[in-house]
Amino acid sequence: MKVAVLKETFPGERRVALVPAAIAGLKKTGLDISIESGAGVAAGFLDDDYRAAGATIVSRVEAFAADCLLAVRTCGAGGDGWRHDRDLLRPGVILVGLCDPLSSPEACRDAAGTGATVFSLELVPRITRAQSMDVLSSQANIAGYRAVLLAATHLPRILPMMTTAAGTITPAKVLVLGAGVAGLQAIATAKRLGAQVSAYDVRPAVKEQVQSLGAKFVELPLETGSSETAGGYAKAMGEEFYATQRELLGKVVAESDMVICTALIPGQKAPVLVTAEMVARMKPGSVVVDMAAERGGNCVGSKPDQTVAVDGVTILGPTNLASDVAGHTSQLYAKNVATFLAHLVKCGLPSVTADDEIVRNTLVAHGGQVVHPKLREILALPPLEPPPP
Repeated sequence: MKVAVLKETFPGERRVALVPAAIAGLKKTGLDISIESGAGVAAGFLDDDYRAAGATIVSRVEAFAADCLLAVRTCGAGGDGWRHDRDLLRPGVILVGLCDPLSSPEACRDAAGTGATVFSLELVPRITRAQSMDVLSSQANIAGYRAVLLAATHLPRILPMMTTAAGTITPAKVLVLGAGVAGLQAIATAKRLGAQVSAYDVRPAVKEQVQSLGAKFVELPLETGSSETAGGYAKAMGEEFYATQRELLGKVVAESDMVICTALIPGQKAPVLVTAEMVARMKPGSVVVDMAAERGGNCVGSKPDQTVAVDGVTILGPTNLASDVAGHTSQLYAKNVATFLAHLVKCGLPSVTADDEIVRNTLVAHGGQVVHPKLREILALPPLEPPPP
């Protein structure tokens, strides 16, 4: 089977779906790997590096002639470039990448209309045997690290306590909202830099993880029994819950020098955790990094990929922190993709089976139609008939 890695066309996207170190392992499974010329340059990997690893360098047209296409961003995650890529797809081709299926299901329906078979890596199930394929976790991990560094460069003070002949500097106070993968890494990074760190999450089960990193877990008198999905993600709560939550969080936010917002609900608008009133109560010079800005934002006033100053507080809305350190995020993404692709081959690819949970959960389009039950529900399509025994 011929597998091709596409060069990313989304503005500012520097990552690449495979790095040279991942080529040898895939070739051992019998796959023929080709790389679109220049696909890895922005991440620090030259065409010659891929050639040395055993891959073939091809043009974009030649890449789309392969049996299987690998990308970082495609379908709904591909932006304006997706429309051109969609027109290059042909029936039976296999497409693997980040598709943003829950927020952009129409793009997946468009892909299905071409006859392509599409696997969306956002939908990898959170089960033990799929951990090495979990691209959301690997990328969020680095993004959480990067968010703290970004905030630190904008904060007009240092993070650690420092005792000098000129006096003692007290540590900066950092609050992390959301203790998922990105939030936990943000906590760990801020602690390593010497800050005094607190964290809040609607899921009480993460308290132990927060404390294990040396941070204080902010506990609010709220009923949170149904705040977590079966997959371990935070669950959307009612507006009354969020209103009470914002009222109780106000004092904690006001005392913080730096707030890192990481709270996201898959496929839904991000919950508002930091209001304009909270921002107004923060000290001048404080910094908010809203990692949910692309989904509407956890902080009122944040704007995607913009730096906004409100009442002396700097609010940053980065949407692709993983791309800022493309070398390492590509390395991790490539490991996820290579493991996932090897699993598909083991399951019989190019044939597709619904017997395997990983295949079933990630398959969004096959045979000319959207096949994922959740996407069909969002698109108001009737449930598919079960296959004959």
